[in-house]
This record gives sequence, structure tokens and C-alpha cells, in this order.
Amino acid sequence: MMFERISTGWDLAKQSFQVLKLDKELLVFPLVSGVACLVVLASFALPLWASGLGEQIMGDQQKLQNPWAYILLFAFYFVNYFVIVFFNAALIACAIIRFKGGDPTLGDGFRAAADRLPQIAGWALVSATVGVILRAIESRSERVGQLVSGLLGMAWSVTTYFVVPVLVVERVGPVGAVKRSMSILRKTWGEALTGNMGLGLFMFLLNLPGIALLVLGGMAIAAEQVALGATLLVLGVLAVLLMSLVSTALNAILLAALYLYAAEGSVPSNFDKNLLEGAFSRK
Repeated sequence: MMFERISTGWDLAKQSFQVLKLDKELLVFPLVSGVACLVVLASFALPLWASGLGEQIMGDQQKLQNPWAYILLFAFYFVNYFVIVFFNAALIACAIIRFKGGDPTLGDGFRAAADRLPQIAGWALVSATVGVILRAIESRSERVGQLVSGLLGMAWSVTTYFVVPVLVVERVGPVGAVKRSMSILRKTWGEALTGNMGLGLFMFLLNLPGIALLVLGGMAIAAEQVALGATLLVLGVLAVLLMSLVSTALNAILLAALYLYAAEGSVPSNFDKNLLEGAFSRK
């Protein structure tokens, strides 16, 4: 049964890729999101390290005792989550338009996300709060704290898997979004998770050329062919970065498709009905 579900997840990943081929401009959302997250990181990192609080927040063995460290950590989490959720919401909105027979544009995605700013801000607030709590638990003990924080973080990620499409389509608050996500997850349990495994395998294969370029580049530099090695390394890095954008977009597309079928019972355009029906069967 597990291998069958992984195979189904693989097929869903391939169909998600076909959707992305129709709307290649969707890659702009994870690209801009990544750049924005780097800007956010830089804007917080510089003052943190200048004040000395950065060592407390990033230190593996130091306990967070300064209240300002928690305040700044919360602020960073909030802004970072807001950026990520905003662009994910825009991408999912475009995917849903495509699934319902439309032809989405980048403007459609940005408008949909902008119309849901209160919901996105509310969810960023909840996510930041949970993030700080997990970090506080982790800081209490080097090993036990990390284990407990990791388990709680994993459970939280699974529970909130469908939150973003719920925010986009149903426009509910954070609490309602978590409850709705859990309800949908019960319908998709197994496929929502193995679908990600199938997508992970799909993306691993797509990343092989980039990884090969990095390995060859390293070998060329070791053989003192610096120019060739540097060229291969640059090409390898660019290939891996491109595949990371593709991976983010495919994950959002697959998430939107699973949500649409589970929540509304409608088969997304460009997806196979029998495949989705089999994915949600309880054999």
C-alpha cells in the first residue's frame, strides 16, 4: 500500500509539472519570495549581530534569557512568515484559477493575496508565536529540548498542511484555518504526505544534472582546471537554484489540487480523475 501511494504521489507530481509548464510565470512568485526573505534576513541580522543578541538566538547551547532576543526573534518570524505566506497564497490562487479552466496572470495572484492581507497577517502572527515557543523549548535543553521541539514542529507542519489554500479560498481566520486544515487532512491522510514523497523523488531526479555539474566542477578545480571548474560550479549552482524554484511551485500546485478535490469534490483541470479518486480511496 505504501509503495502504491508513493507511485500515486509520483504521478501527481508529474501532472503538477504539466500545469507549471502551462504557466511558467508562476516561478516568479517563489523567486520574488526568496529575494524578499533574503532582504528580511539581512535587515534583522545586521542589528542582531551588532547588539550581540544574534549569538544568543543562533547559539546551540546558550539559553535565551534576554527578553529583547525573544521580541526580535518574534518580529523576524512574523515578517518572514508574512512574506512566505503572501507569495504562496498568490501562487495557489493562480493554480486554482488554472484548475477551474481560467488562464491566470501574475496580477491575478498578487491581487488575490492582497485581498487576503488580514488572513495572511493573522496566520503569520500565529506562526511566529509557535516558532518562538518552539525555539524557547529548544533552548531549555540541548538534547531533550531539540527532540521535543522537533517533534512538536513536525506535528504542527502536518496539522497546518492545508492552511494556505484554506486562507485563499475560504477566507477564514487562523483558528478556523487550522480546524479546516485538520478536517481536510483526515480525507487526504496518506496521500497528502506520500504525495510530497513522490514530489521529493521527482525533484531529486530533476536536480541530478545540477548536482552532476557541481561534482564535475569540484573535480575540475581539484585537477587545477580552475576556469572550467568555476564555470561548471556556476552552472551547477544556477541549475540547483532553478530547481528549488520549480520545487516550491510544484508543491503549491499539488497542494492546491489536493485541497480543491478534497474540499469541493471537483477534479482540477489537467489532473486525472481516476488518479485523484484512487488517491483518496480508503482501501
